[in-house]
Amino acid sequence: MAVFSALLLIPFATLAYILSEEATKTIKSSIEASTTQTIEQFASHVGTLLTQVEDTGNQVVSSRITQDWLSVHLNPDSTIQERVLTKQRLREYFSSYAVNNSSGISLSAFADDSGGVWTQDRTYKNSAWFQAFMTENKRWTTAHKDIDQSDEFMRARSINSFLFPLVQLQSLKNMGYIKVNYPTTLLRNAIEKINVGKTGKVILLTHEGQSVLDQNLTEDGDMLKKGLQQIDARFDGEVNGIFPLKAKGETNLLFFRKLPAQDWVIIGSVPEAELYEKITHIRQTMLVVTLVLLILAILTAFWLSAGITKPLSVMGKAMKHVQRGEFNQALHVMPKVGDGHSEVNYVTGVFEQMTHRLRFLIETEFETNLRRKNAEYKALLLQINPHFYNNTLEIISGLAAMKREDLVMDATEALGKMMRYSLNLGSDLVRVSEEMAYIRDYLFIHHLRHEDGLQVVIEEDPAAANFMIAKFIIQPLVENAVKYSLEKDGVAQITLRTKRQEDKLLISVKDNGIGMSPDLVQNLLEELKSGDSVAILSTEGQSIGLRNVLSRCRLNYSEQFDLELHSKLGEGTELNLMLPLIRS
Repeated sequence: MAVFSALLLIPFATLAYILSEEATKTIKSSIEASTTQTIEQFASHVGTLLTQVEDTGNQVVSSRITQDWLSVHLNPDSTIQERVLTKQRLREYFSSYAVNNSSGISLSAFADDSGGVWTQDRTYKNSAWFQAFMTENKRWTTAHKDIDQSDEFMRARSINSFLFPLVQLQSLKNMGYIKVNYPTTLLRNAIEKINVGKTGKVILLTHEGQSVLDQNLTEDGDMLKKGLQQIDARFDGEVNGIFPLKAKGETNLLFFRKLPAQDWVIIGSVPEAELYEKITHIRQTMLVVTLVLLILAILTAFWLSAGITKPLSVMGKAMKHVQRGEFNQALHVMPKVGDGHSEVNYVTGVFEQMTHRLRFLIETEFETNLRRKNAEYKALLLQINPHFYNNTLEIISGLAAMKREDLVMDATEALGKMMRYSLNLGSDLVRVSEEMAYIRDYLFIHHLRHEDGLQVVIEEDPAAANFMIAKFIIQPLVENAVKYSLEKDGVAQITLRTKRQEDKLLISVKDNGIGMSPDLVQNLLEELKSGDSVAILSTEGQSIGLRNVLSRCRLNYSEQFDLELHSKLGEGTELNLMLPLIRS
């Protein structure tokens, strides 16, 4: 069923994904191109208008009427009548230009010594647009109202302006300013007609984030300022672009177009989800269609598989029980499979016979393996005891030859306690404290023989005393340490430690003996890794006591046992047995 569904679903899902991605790219590109083109058209409209305004300023300054007015003002000998006459001509010139201009452009002039040409009012010097022009040389103003106009209608309307120095061309002396005004609505009406999504806006801003056309920035002011910062940081040198900006918990898409001559920026902002609403709808439609086809595919697969694969599925459950060793559960499930196709009946019968046979063979093999491992363990244990007792009797024999009857008695008593301990075969596990008591008796016998030639340091961790370990795994290690340390000249130094380390029990034996060759160390580690206890038991030659210990640890602890073996020829050996914590 799964394969059938996958074969039907994967090609369609792949096709749906490819189509969705391609449609998304196409629609995104179309939407972004359309919006960018609209903003570009508005930027072109703004550029045309402002070029006309700038040309008007140049024409007014260079006109004969304006220059006559400036010459009269510049001449200290001119009469009042001449001043009034030239100003009147200038007013008529300004009025005539405003009447004949279809864009609603009006003109004002401000002389340094007489104020505006229409009202002679000098309060314009306190206005924000004039201060920006004087301090920052901003010649293009934001939306404002100006009282120095020819009539009340013009004084009441909102205007934007272009400031141009009023220069007397003969003397090149700056006498004031020409102010070319154009209605704010001329650009505002055009920018408000641009639709970006349903709620998107297009704003004309100064570089500082102020609205050029007095548009409402109450809701989007902070976002637009962040957008301007992003434009300066990421798009320095680029005239237009598109980028996402997260604000108020949603992602907005910002379109921008710079107007470098005026230091303005046209910014269009729209929520990304709203702009790409069509794309989202297409993807949702494809998802619904995919889910419907998936459900149909699954239902079809169920219908097709009910009469063919259901019996085999039940057989599969029985096989899983067999795999886990649950033969009774498998045999209980299998009779339910018996009804149905004759081929399935045949397979079921054969599998049932195989299950009975397999259970019998596994039980027989388990019992055989258990007996074999028990025999291996007992053989290792019996191999250790004669090896040690032969050495001990040699020590007692040596003491008797030296006529040391008192020490013979002490040695015999220690040997008796050791024999009682070793003959107690009721359990293969003993406490660490019991094994260490046995080791102390063993070392006492060695001290009787070697006296100051043998120095032993025993460090017992009280926290490790009551944990259980396999019997006789410490004595062969100590015996090897004593034997090979005494082979060197000087004093044999043995260190024996037991310690609990988190979830492990550490048994460490360190000596200053002759050490082992790197090949021998490698062979021992490989034998331990292979886990072949029979091979270790039958090994002849060096380190048979150590091999016995490693084999018994392997039999008792399996993968929970770990060995650290450090040895150098002529320097000594350190063995660290890492055993699991066994409490009983």
